Amino acid sequence: MTVEAHKETLGFQTEVKQLLNLMIHSLYSNKEIFLRELISNASDAADKLRFEALSDDALYEDDSELKIRVDFDKDARTITITDNGIGMNREEVIENVGTIAKSGTRQFFESLTGDQAKDANLIGQFGVGFYSSFIVADKVTLTSRRAGLGSEHGVCWESAGEGEYTLETVEKPTRGTEIVLHLREGEDEFLEAYRLRSIIKKYSDHISLPIVMKSQNNDSGNEEKKDEDETVNSASALWSRSKTDISDEEYNEFYKHVGHDFQDPLTHIHSRVEGKTEYTSLLYIPSRAPFDLWDQNHQHGIKLYVRRVFIMDDADQLMPRYLRFVKGVMDSDDLPLNVSREILQHNKVIDSMRSGSIKKVLGALEDMARKDDEKYKTFWKEFGRVMKEGPGEDFANREQIAKLLRFSSTHDDSEEQHVSLDDYISRMKAGQEKIYFITADSFAAAKNSPHLEVFRKKGIEVLLLSDRVDEWLMSHLTEFDSKAMVSVARGDLDLGDLDDKEEKKQQKKVEKESKDLVKRVKDVLGEKVKDVRVTHRLTTSPACLVADENDMTANMERILKSIGQDVPNMKPILELNPEHALVSRLKEETDNERFTDWTNILFDQALLSEGGQLEDPASFVQKLNKLLLELSS
Repeated sequence: MTVEAHKETLGFQTEVKQLLNLMIHSLYSNKEIFLRELISNASDAADKLRFEALSDDALYEDDSELKIRVDFDKDARTITITDNGIGMNREEVIENVGTIAKSGTRQFFESLTGDQAKDANLIGQFGVGFYSSFIVADKVTLTSRRAGLGSEHGVCWESAGEGEYTLETVEKPTRGTEIVLHLREGEDEFLEAYRLRSIIKKYSDHISLPIVMKSQNNDSGNEEKKDEDETVNSASALWSRSKTDISDEEYNEFYKHVGHDFQDPLTHIHSRVEGKTEYTSLLYIPSRAPFDLWDQNHQHGIKLYVRRVFIMDDADQLMPRYLRFVKGVMDSDDLPLNVSREILQHNKVIDSMRSGSIKKVLGALEDMARKDDEKYKTFWKEFGRVMKEGPGEDFANREQIAKLLRFSSTHDDSEEQHVSLDDYISRMKAGQEKIYFITADSFAAAKNSPHLEVFRKKGIEVLLLSDRVDEWLMSHLTEFDSKAMVSVARGDLDLGDLDDKEEKKQQKKVEKESKDLVKRVKDVLGEKVKDVRVTHRLTTSPACLVADENDMTANMERILKSIGQDVPNMKPILELNPEHALVSRLKEETDNERFTDWTNILFDQALLSEGGQLEDPASFVQKLNKLLLELSS
């Protein structure tokens, strides 16, 4: 069938232009990865065909022997990578090749530093795939036809990587994709069979379908004889092999394939479960967080196989949200090949695989924390905030997750989160029964909060929590090791045995002596506050605001409002420090107008110190200036 030629010229998406330019310069020192990326894409195309063919066998078009082919032509100076996978139609070529339709794109470009070495890692982390072709090629021709279209019409995409590409409808009798790289001057090393074979063995030996080249005896010629093809890679599913037969390098290269990453992972977990439910899993913990980790549409990193047949990417039923950074594969012997996402929702086999895999990952993290503190610090820096979602999502493993959490604390006032709850308990004062913490919208606000004053005075450690997720965390992690987790900014402060009898006696005396002051202040503030009382939690500040025992904290209220949640305004409790000179002066003040001004200033100061916003900043400044003038006269 003859195809009427029609060539259309289109422009690259702006981000593609930027990426091509960055890649050519930043990844040039590691240019051989182009072959790994193209073979990885071809492997994915074959996996997708296998999956779709489960329900439509005609997609194989009488050719069910899936493979990837690598050829080169010294005279034409080309390398050709061919697969007989699912292929692409015109719209898919535009979407997958002309556009970066990936969440996190903006954050990716904002993260670039201009340092080639650092940017190379970032680019690798983002995943370059097909675009890596332009590291070694000054022109790329891609021809593809989607399986099962009932037509020999394919699409030819071609570009020199300089801002635009052409699309043309062409005849293509076979399904799949062919990519021809027209090599740049000086890239002749890739026109040698031994070089290409070594790259395939190094990076793609784990690919589970054959990667074929012409046999060594036929390298010098251009004739292609099917009986002279030879398979270059092992062509077996890596996870199905014995752990003793797999090198660390092979594990790492397989991770880069399934994780679309350039960096080695922090660790891997390879296990075979036998018995009532049988499955194999090979899971990885990356060394860097992806750009879209916090994107609502972020895909999970688990590929599901059934008896070595690929079923689906992004199998979110296999791993909870708080472990969404885990990459890898799970291969079940028990699931049906026609399994769907709907079937996965309520499936005992999936539930068993999920439960077992969670325990494997948490166990691996415990080992890492115990045996390699520096590696665990790297993990926590990248994924700590995600792990803090765990206690609220996974009640069954809450205590185990809590052991893995790390925080800043007043022990050393370091912003680095390296204090575990076990560390905290080991340093608790004699008679201390609770774990104290404070939440704030920044580390500085937490560290300098007036709520900490009595704790610093008594040498009681307080956890300093300033990640947004910390409010969610502490609403679910109410105790650890049978010890209550207590916010120092909520409720009436009771230090139990940490206050001696004489101190408690003195506190009651001060409360009694301050009754008139408390009543006057409460009358002035009216509906602004839920209550007013004197406190012993302050040593240097005149006042602070606290949340009632069952109310949300001011920080939580601000977070919810910032994301558009409609929440009622919580009335705080104002606590006064009776030992402070300003409060003592207020107690003696007889002028009602001045008393009112002082009271409102103390309230506004307390609101500001905990990160709140004043309803009327101008009025606050006027009152403060007025009182300062009176004091100076």
